[in-house]
Amino acid sequence: MRHNNRPYYRCILFDLDDTLYPREAGLMNAIYERMLLYMVQKVGIPADDAPLKRRYFYQEYGTTLRGLVEEHRIDPLDFLEFVHNVNPADFFGASPPLKRMLETISLRKVIFTNSDLAHCRRVLQVLDVQAHFELIIDIKEINYLSKPHPLAYRRVLELLDLPGESCILVEDSARNLIPAKDLGMTTILIGDSGPSLAVDYAVPTIFHVEKILQNLLPDALSR
Repeated sequence: MRHNNRPYYRCILFDLDDTLYPREAGLMNAIYERMLLYMVQKVGIPADDAPLKRRYFYQEYGTTLRGLVEEHRIDPLDFLEFVHNVNPADFFGASPPLKRMLETISLRKVIFTNSDLAHCRRVLQVLDVQAHFELIIDIKEINYLSKPHPLAYRRVLELLDLPGESCILVEDSARNLIPAKDLGMTTILIGDSGPSLAVDYAVPTIFHVEKILQNLLPDALSR
C-alpha cells in the first residue's frame, strides 16, 4: 500500500460536502439547483443553457463560482449566500458514528472546503461534530481560488504551518486530491470517482476512514 518509513502525521483535513455526510442525502443536489437558479436569475444565462454552462465552468475553472467570477465578474459573496440558502437539517441529522470516529483521532482535525464558513458551520452543527474541528478553511480563506487550484492547497499549508507530508486529506473528488498528492499529502478518497494515481486509499464511506487511520496512525488514535 504505502511507505515503509511512515511520515510523521500532524493534521487530517476533511472536505465537507458529500464527504462528512453521504452524497445520497441530496444536499449538494439542492445546492447545484440553486447554482443554476443564480445563473439564470442573477447573471441572465438562459435556463436551457445553464446546465451546460455550469458543466463548462466546472471543467474549465474547477468550480461554478470561479467560472462566474472570471467570465461574468460576479460578487462571490453574493453567489455563496444565494446557493447555500438551504437547511442541512432537511437532508440529514446528527451522526453519532462520525462523532465517535472523530473522537478517536488525536491529530489536528481541520475542514478544507470550497463552501463558505456559514454553510460549513450549519452542516457541522447538524451533524453535531463542530467541536472536533480546530479550524475551518473555507473558500474565502483560500482567496476564492477553490479546489482543485494548486494555490488553494499551498495556502492551506501556510495557514497550518505544516509541510504536505504531515497531512492527510479526505475528499470525495479524485481530481481534488491531485494537487494534495503533488504536495506530499496522503490522500483518501470517499466514494467511487474512478481510479487515480493521486489516490492512496479509496473507501466507500467516511466511516471506513477509521480502518485506514488505524494502519497509518498506530500511535495517534485514542483508545
